[in-house]
Amino acid sequence: MLTRNDIIEKAFELGFEDAGSTTAEPFDAQLEYLRNHQEEYGWTEKVGLGLMAGTDPKTVMPAAKSIIVLMEGYFREAFPSTLEAHFGRCYLDDDRVTKDGLAVRIKAFRSFLRENGIDSKVPFNLPHRAAALRAGMGSLGKNALLYSGRAALMSSWVIPLTVVVDREFAPDSPAGGLGCPEWCRNVCVAACPTRALKGNGAIDPRKCISFMTYFGKEITPRELREPMGLYVYGCDRCQNVCPRNLSWLSRERPMNARVEAKAKDFDPRALLHMDGARFKSRVWPHMFYLSPNNLWKWKMNVARAMGNSLDDFYVPDLIRAYDENDDGRLRGMIAWALGRIGGGKAKGALERLLAGSNGVVREEIEAALGSV
Repeated sequence: MLTRNDIIEKAFELGFEDAGSTTAEPFDAQLEYLRNHQEEYGWTEKVGLGLMAGTDPKTVMPAAKSIIVLMEGYFREAFPSTLEAHFGRCYLDDDRVTKDGLAVRIKAFRSFLRENGIDSKVPFNLPHRAAALRAGMGSLGKNALLYSGRAALMSSWVIPLTVVVDREFAPDSPAGGLGCPEWCRNVCVAACPTRALKGNGAIDPRKCISFMTYFGKEITPRELREPMGLYVYGCDRCQNVCPRNLSWLSRERPMNARVEAKAKDFDPRALLHMDGARFKSRVWPHMFYLSPNNLWKWKMNVARAMGNSLDDFYVPDLIRAYDENDDGRLRGMIAWALGRIGGGKAKGALERLLAGSNGVVREEIEAALGSV
């Protein structure tokens, strides 16, 4: 008979940073929170994330008796600084499409369970952080992220993964609450440029830079463009400034060869001019939240980041991209970026583009000209 210790030993053998277990009881508090905060989270149901259904493990597996929580560390190796400036680290070695990294180890773990007569499911919509807290594996930060209690020097550079099983195991003692020191003085809240963090471990996801880079449907509101800075996809701002992460951030680590090899594909200029075929083969397999139908949004994010760089080196690329694309949201952002960078070349381009523009694009060009 497979024991809880056998499972934990197997998890470590497969390279997971930590493991624990909890019951398969519904996450009633999580469900209540979602019901009471539909203004912030109602969109999740519309896009098919199914967070409310995921609060009951039995909707995933009717025979569910326990949840095994595996802790994955995603920042064990270094990433090129040129990529860290534009992308959240948790996406830089993501294999949810390629399935050649973490997915292989999860498959091996589930095979181990199956060989010992245990059926399992790995749901995407179960509240992973809540499960990890109930399994006593860490605490929350004021930035709403999970901080490990044992792995990665007790930092937030971890991802909890839930495996629902049809075998009952003794649950770990729950943990919970905010683990932030009083002397921190809300540094993550102060550092969030879009004011998404509420200061009590809660977040308004609609204002989060990560949300806006891949779930926003229209051109990014003007008041949020400059605060979003250089991020193209994801954001690590609140983690970078967190005192609880300092020990992990200061470690020397080897370069991640997989990520380094694809760095040229994520150069801002390459992204701004990519076509559908290049996107599908080089970009989407690694950062999959934006589908091939949303190529305009990738390019819009890049144009905004170029504008916030204030570097006139990007002006020729922005002008070229305006002529290459006809999406009004992208063209409007390019106009904003040219206005933000400023200078004679940018102003001349905006004056030329104004003549043939209309609607939101014309409004953006006129506003950009007013700021040059």
